[in-house]
Amino acid sequence: MKTYKSINLWVRFFKIVLPFVLIIGLDSCKLNHLRDLEPSGPVTRSIDDLFWLTIALMSIILIPVFSMTAGFIWKYRASNSKASHVPDWNSPIWLEWLVWLFPALIVLILTIMTWIYTHRLDPYKPQEANTPPLVIQVIALDWKWLFIYPEQNIAVVNELTLPVNRPIAFQITSNTVMNSFFIPRLGGQIYAMAGMETQLHVIADKPGRYFGENIQYSGQGFPYQNFETSVTTPQDFDAWVKKAGQSAQILDLSAFIELSKPSVSHPVVYYAFVSPDLFNHVINQYIGGQKSLATVHVTHDNPVVTPNVR
Repeated sequence: MKTYKSINLWVRFFKIVLPFVLIIGLDSCKLNHLRDLEPSGPVTRSIDDLFWLTIALMSIILIPVFSMTAGFIWKYRASNSKASHVPDWNSPIWLEWLVWLFPALIVLILTIMTWIYTHRLDPYKPQEANTPPLVIQVIALDWKWLFIYPEQNIAVVNELTLPVNRPIAFQITSNTVMNSFFIPRLGGQIYAMAGMETQLHVIADKPGRYFGENIQYSGQGFPYQNFETSVTTPQDFDAWVKKAGQSAQILDLSAFIELSKPSVSHPVVYYAFVSPDLFNHVINQYIGGQKSLATVHVTHDNPVVTPNVR
């Protein structure tokens, strides 16, 4: 009888654990994306430090609690007739202090840490460096990203190239619904919202190819709204700018209206010229509740863009 109960207990255990194991196994291909969480700049290193420090502090409480919970469950299980529970309700005062003091101290420490890191990781705070920041204007579209380099007077769709060890100042907005701009190895996620400008300041100090994406659900093309971020040497960055500047396409108002049409898995496109102040026009078009550049009428099969007339 005792053997039967033990077997039944293990069967229940595997019924709970096995589905999670299968889900992780089926999704093992995504484990390759763990390298996308490797910190590659001062911002993400600070986030990483905060994360592991928080885990360590919480473990001081969680590990003993979970261990005792598992021990109590096993000891006082229904099949263990030898276990007797005779509580002592007149517990000593030092035990009360022990139970409440440690959690209170950890909450206090976490509060102080949150205050310090919140100001240290302010996305609007420029990164300290000896070189001026590279300004990149980011516009979220359906379902792609447009990157404008005002200093170089070029623009690129779904490809971002950054020089290593140079501060980057992202200016972010949306020409559609709310999106979330996120490059895990460089900084935290920042929302891109229509009619507003948000900012993100980062530095990439490791050359390589990083993964960037939208993590705010934005419609049917959301799973494919990602881009590759290349961090290169200053010489390679200049060569890339020169390559983009040789494109035959220009990003004027009519080209932007065409680009604003919803598309999935949009190819990388280079523009050798950008209409002046396009980024501000995208923001200002929502002032007063009316779009001044274009109104997008989306049907299931045929998205149509109709210019507004004021």
